[in-house]
Amino acid sequence: MASASGKTAAGRWARWLVPVVLLLVWLGVGGTLGPYAGKLGEVSTNDQAAFLPQSAESTRVLDEQKAFEREQTLPVIVVWTADGGGKVGDEQRAAAAEAVRRAAEVPGAAGQASPVLPSKDGEALQAVVPLESGLGEELPTALDGVREAVSDVPGARAELAGPAASQADLSDAFAGIDGLLLGVALIAVLVILLLVYRSVLLPFVIILGAVFALGLACAVVYALADRDVVRVDGQVQGILSILVIGAATDYALLLAARYREELASGADRMAAVVAAVRRSAGAITASAATVALGLLALLASDLTNNRALGPVGAIGIVCSVLSALTFLPAVLVLLGRAAYWPARPKASDATAEGHAVWRRVASLVGRAPRRVWAVTVVVLAVFAAFAPSLSSKGVPLDEIFVNDAPSVAAQETLARHFPAGSGNPAVIIARADRAEQVTAAAAGVEGVSAAAPRTGSGQPGQGAPLVVDGRVRIDATLEDAADSEAAKQTVQRLRDAVHPVPGGEALVGGYTAQQYDTQETAARDRTVIVPIVLAIILLILVLLLRSLLTPVLLVATVALNFLATLGVSSLVFQHLLGFSGTDASVPLYGFVFLVALGVDYNIFLMSRVREESLTHGVRQGVLRGLTTTGGVITSAGVVLAATFAALLVIPLAFLAQIAFIVAFGVLLDTLVVRSLLVPALVLDIGPKAWWPSRLSRTGGEAGRAG
Repeated sequence: MASASGKTAAGRWARWLVPVVLLLVWLGVGGTLGPYAGKLGEVSTNDQAAFLPQSAESTRVLDEQKAFEREQTLPVIVVWTADGGGKVGDEQRAAAAEAVRRAAEVPGAAGQASPVLPSKDGEALQAVVPLESGLGEELPTALDGVREAVSDVPGARAELAGPAASQADLSDAFAGIDGLLLGVALIAVLVILLLVYRSVLLPFVIILGAVFALGLACAVVYALADRDVVRVDGQVQGILSILVIGAATDYALLLAARYREELASGADRMAAVVAAVRRSAGAITASAATVALGLLALLASDLTNNRALGPVGAIGIVCSVLSALTFLPAVLVLLGRAAYWPARPKASDATAEGHAVWRRVASLVGRAPRRVWAVTVVVLAVFAAFAPSLSSKGVPLDEIFVNDAPSVAAQETLARHFPAGSGNPAVIIARADRAEQVTAAAAGVEGVSAAAPRTGSGQPGQGAPLVVDGRVRIDATLEDAADSEAAKQTVQRLRDAVHPVPGGEALVGGYTAQQYDTQETAARDRTVIVPIVLAIILLILVLLLRSLLTPVLLVATVALNFLATLGVSSLVFQHLLGFSGTDASVPLYGFVFLVALGVDYNIFLMSRVREESLTHGVRQGVLRGLTTTGGVITSAGVVLAATFAALLVIPLAFLAQIAFIVAFGVLLDTLVVRSLLVPALVLDIGPKAWWPSRLSRTGGEAGRAG
């Protein structure tokens, strides 16, 4: 007897030991790795040259043109205009020349500045001051030094444009991203959870689990980025934070809701946790797999920033799952019913009858499923009809920042008085013995203002061409702004003109060519990656649901939701927000996030529908599954939409567009596709929807019996 009693006591201790150990492990993770969420910026780069298409012509030019620089530089274009408008005089030009000389001596400057050049209209002056590349956090200080020096021109106003000024504004946009973005996202999630669950402890537990998951993910990414295994920029960093917080919260909500059901049915806390994990782990891991593998499909991209987001995002999803399936169950065991205080689990929580709002939704779907899905499809199709009007040919410089940025205003001033492509020429690398022919071919292209080889003095047209390894660099100044569609068309014409020069071996690069190549590569990526993502998701759904027809229906519905979201986004961006288009990568990012995350909610729904159908038949299984999961999935959708909306605190058009597309698309999917379209389709098709599963043969009989 004593032996049996001892074994029983040991068993009880063992049951409590596992959750205690898990909790201690996660507390250790949070304490030691949590700070990495704020350190990731140390290994991130906002140098856009690091994220160009790997095999593009402009990338090859970027590599070759390094040989023509005595040292790698980052140019600042200074433009002066007369106070109050009017002509700029000789006295101001002389003062500007002296100011540029002083600017070239500030800490961080990299050698001699260019001569001061007047505009044809006589109303502006410009000069180029080279800065050292790789200044990093010292770049703003160097720019301040340049700004102070060049501002000392009586009667004239100085502005800074060019790559260095743009990079500084970009870094400023990401300043404080760690604290601000994370704080906004966590507060939004906490408020929603408090309102929805009316519980004090549970929201804080879920938030803590998400923060632990983010700390772990950031530590892993930091280690990989520090060893140059992955690249991270501000955009990837921001998306990682939002993705982990949103995904970890979603998975935790699904598990906590199932735990509540088990407690309400009378199970003790340990049995309830075991049952909740057993019955929800499949859906959670399948959902996580769709997102993680969908993100890893970005490795097929030729754009380096897309390739960077793939593994970084997948790491975040894996850490989210680990937290939801280990940390949360451990805390729920220790807290028991107190986790939901003061709203303790009630007996009605264990049954479908306890969800009044979702009973009415299920009743609507159950009465006329064909009418429900037909009307829903028509509405979504109307929205989707506007999707082709969404331009993804890139964002002009004056739209990159949501707020006014000094470098954008300076570039606009430059474009008013000089050829719009001044300071940002197309760069042509060609064989030295064909320099004259290539230069002549480039100068004759429509849209090119001037073309001249780079010389030993560092300035085109001043001295003999600089020859490096038998190659020369030719700068072609474009008539149109370097970020305009017209300039991109000029680059096409340039390539068509210089490539055929016999023996010239000419390559065309530069900022505009980089934008054009990025746009073309992004279009190619969509044709490659979209089918891969769809195939991955379809395979996971087939394995989870053990059916062929239902997975195809689910993939089709989330694809329709994506197109409808693009259609609405096109209308909002053009007519409400004033965007002329989106970054080339926005549609692909939107597709990966929306389709993968949209399938998440359908997995949560349909895995429960399948479980209920095995007991109650297909019809009752659909209605009961919709009723019991409606609240938690809607809450999860609202939380995820709110977390992505937090990206709006970063004043960049790219992230604002991603934030709207994902937030709106998730809400549309949660409230319409998952709540109405999917259950109505499955009901209308009946047991055959589960073909070739045994539910397709026995579901109808079970339903009549039920």
